[in-house]
Amino acid sequence: MAQLYFYYSAMNAGKSTSLLQSAYNYKERGMQVALFTVAFDNRFGEGKIASRIGLSSPAHLFNENTHLYNEIASLHEQSPLGCIFIDEAQFLSKAQVQQCLRVVDELDIPVLAYGLRTDFQAQTFEGSHYLLAWADKLSELKTVCHCGRKANFVARLNEAGDVIASGEQIEIGGNERYVSLCRKHFTEKTGFNRDT
Repeated sequence: MAQLYFYYSAMNAGKSTSLLQSAYNYKERGMQVALFTVAFDNRFGEGKIASRIGLSSPAHLFNENTHLYNEIASLHEQSPLGCIFIDEAQFLSKAQVQQCLRVVDELDIPVLAYGLRTDFQAQTFEGSHYLLAWADKLSELKTVCHCGRKANFVARLNEAGDVIASGEQIEIGGNERYVSLCRKHFTEKTGFNRDT
């Protein structure tokens, strides 16, 4: 029985590396897979999932208008799929998470979604919110703060490398724009939860 999995973390926990390794395992066993990533993040090239350690693979793109169920059903009709992998799953819409549930329930294909739990203001992204609520299995991929504690928050940096606490929810960037922090250091640097 297929299930929807959500692997979540702060940045730099190896989400893309884990996704690419799992996809490789399916392919090594002779199974077809489909990989998806968000269209507006082209830091590593368009239609590509890449990890910081050098692994990469071509991927289908999704945006706010992509009907994932229809696209996956069409791919599955062409060649039976053993698994679906979604990188940057925090950018899925509520409807797209529901479409992933249909892929699992109606097409009986496992969906493994990888993404951030929260943004730089400690708010869940829409995709993460519904994946946390509806996924059959949740798994946290861990990374560490500079102090050695588990990092479960992402802070945004300005050009000078200082933590900032305001701005648009979505701004693409890597280590030059974001840093993963434990709750203590996130609170110290952003003032999060100081008003209560």
